[in-house]
Amino acid sequence: MRFMMIRATIFLMLIVSLAGCNRDAQSQQYEHPPQRVDTPAESDELSQIIHQSRQTAITRAVEVVTPAVVSINVIEVQRVAYRDPFFDPWFEQFFGFGRRRNVIEREVQGLGSGFVISPDGYIVTNDHVAGHATKITVSFPDGKTMDAELVGTDPASDIALLKVDPEEPLPYLTFVEGGEPIVGEWVIALGNPFGLFEAAEPTVTVGVVSATGRKLQSYREGRIYNDMIQTDAAINQGNSGGPLVNAMGEVIGVNTAIYSESGGSIGIGFAVPAHKVIRIVEELRRNGSVDRSYYTGLSVMNVSPRIASALRLEQAQGAFVRDIDQGSPAERAGILPYDVIVAIEGTPIKTSNDYVARIYDFRPGDAVTVEVIRDGRRRNLKLEIGRYPG
Repeated sequence: MRFMMIRATIFLMLIVSLAGCNRDAQSQQYEHPPQRVDTPAESDELSQIIHQSRQTAITRAVEVVTPAVVSINVIEVQRVAYRDPFFDPWFEQFFGFGRRRNVIEREVQGLGSGFVISPDGYIVTNDHVAGHATKITVSFPDGKTMDAELVGTDPASDIALLKVDPEEPLPYLTFVEGGEPIVGEWVIALGNPFGLFEAAEPTVTVGVVSATGRKLQSYREGRIYNDMIQTDAAINQGNSGGPLVNAMGEVIGVNTAIYSESGGSIGIGFAVPAHKVIRIVEELRRNGSVDRSYYTGLSVMNVSPRIASALRLEQAQGAFVRDIDQGSPAERAGILPYDVIVAIEGTPIKTSNDYVARIYDFRPGDAVTVEVIRDGRRRNLKLEIGRYPG
């Protein structure tokens, strides 16, 4: 009997053991099956997809433009007048001696930005950066530095042209061809703010075209900032002369000025438009200067409310013709005293300063359409810009 019980127990254990063989085998080291691991090739492909997703028109433009943007270090010699601190004003009061003034020369270091426009080393920057330099050094993003010469400069437009002699062709930028910048389009400003990153890749700031055709009331050192591009891309000291480019990497302007009460960027910057820079650079390369000896024979003034009332004008705007030189281009064009110039080549003229600024866009020999109001009627006259006598 006891033997039969033992046999029954062994038989039952065998049945339970065989039943367990029908279940899936499970690891004793993991509660759940391990997750699938990507192969190295699959991981590289994923990283590439993520990298490509980070690329935008802006990043691609920056990649193309950066190698052609340079830092410019200049040394100028300034003449400074000062009064003799040991001169006693008492002598001047009683003996009439003139107050003694001395003049000293001192070297001043300046900095700015620029960009290469040809493989043989022509570089564009601002006149206020390099126009008075006695020594110019250009630093490239790859760490190289080269001495540069001043080919020519134009204080009126604040544009200067430099030249370096590279051993091999340089990367360079191209200007946008035709058409005005689109207000609201993305733009990129590149340069070397405050000289922080000399001989290194330029600083990049991004914004939009805030406006076009802006006029800045600044005639300092003979500069006329007319028809400027306004942008909110951050521009600071040292950015002057650097390029303002569109999302295609084309230069639409040269960063030149900012409006700021603190001296730092508040999002109101200005650039000389490409169409002006192109013509100025061509003249500087060819002649070393821009011919500003224009002559019209006109003497103009602002239209006052009294003049507007006398001439029955709707608004007190325009350049009032006070006088005309005999035999001048203005006389040949048929312009008369008491005419009011309201437009030149389609650009509205609201003040005498507008007239001067617009005429500065042309050269001797250019023929321009001048719109005047005479006897209450508008007339279009053709004026050929002359050269100032002598």
